[in-house]
Amino acid sequence: MNNQTGQLAAAIENATTPNTETRLQLYRQMQACRMMEQRAYDLFMQNLIKGTSHLALGQEAVAAGFGTAMREDDYSFCTYRGHNHTLVRGASMTGILGELMGRECGLLRGKGGSMHLMDAKRGAMGSYAIIGAHMPIAAGAAWSAQYRESGQVAVCFFGDGTTNIGAFHESLNFAAIWDLPVVYVCENNLYMEYTPIGEVTAVPNPGADRASAYGLEPVLIDGNDADLVYNVAVAALQKARTGDGPSLIEVQTYRHGGHSRADPGKYRPDEEVAAWMKRDPVITYRQRLLDDGIEVAAIEAIEAEQAARVDAAEETARNSGPPPLEIAEIDVWADGSSTWRN
Repeated sequence: MNNQTGQLAAAIENATTPNTETRLQLYRQMQACRMMEQRAYDLFMQNLIKGTSHLALGQEAVAAGFGTAMREDDYSFCTYRGHNHTLVRGASMTGILGELMGRECGLLRGKGGSMHLMDAKRGAMGSYAIIGAHMPIAAGAAWSAQYRESGQVAVCFFGDGTTNIGAFHESLNFAAIWDLPVVYVCENNLYMEYTPIGEVTAVPNPGADRASAYGLEPVLIDGNDADLVYNVAVAALQKARTGDGPSLIEVQTYRHGGHSRADPGKYRPDEEVAAWMKRDPVITYRQRLLDDGIEVAAIEAIEAEQAARVDAAEETARNSGPPPLEIAEIDVWADGSSTWRN
């Protein structure tokens, strides 16, 4: 195992503020994520999105930071709360909203829905509804990249509750002993569905406190700080790409709403919610840009651009029809149909 203890900590300590172009891209990504998911919520309330869905409002800095740092041919693996992680890889906003609405224009032609977004051409290798199921798959993708010497890195996002699943430990073990080019990112939003993670976990920091068990460096950062997330992502991706093995990064963040559409989130203390809302990553980053001298015109141009983008995406999705019956068996059986059963 080729583990360099403290490598990420040193990179964080010595990190400089990203250049203006990068920072504007981070804000562009965060605004795209925020506006798209707010629109998704509005469409839920109009009953245009059926079933349930899991929004990441409040967690945009994580997706933006890694999405901006990743190479085009890198791989992303995420959970059912994966709309933003798919969008920042370059997937169509129209395709995402269309998929949520069950329309033919969706990424999967309306057959996958909110919890199964995927755009393999963009490196978005799927959202996984089974907790922890994607962690060994990400390790497999990383092993493939290592074997092919392609320089690609797999980045796997998961929630704090996943750290108590067997696949978490199995995946980290193999990633460490094989020095796989994979970055595991624990998005700790403090709750596993409706249960505070601290009530069911033996350590205070479910990801970072377990890293040393696999010879990895403990990394715990503010997941609402887009600049910090970006700098850590750059360092972890470089570490993996140059053969120095995997990383486990815990980012502390907070979802603004409940676990899903049906959850009002009333189990969370009011003062806790209020404190985290003051740390809204989109609002605080906007103010930071202004404080650092970035012109308000550039910021407002990004906001107008993304507002127009989400309007156009919704309009196209609304006008798209449902998936035709003849595609019901496509992507279900290996030969494209069920005829082999007959």
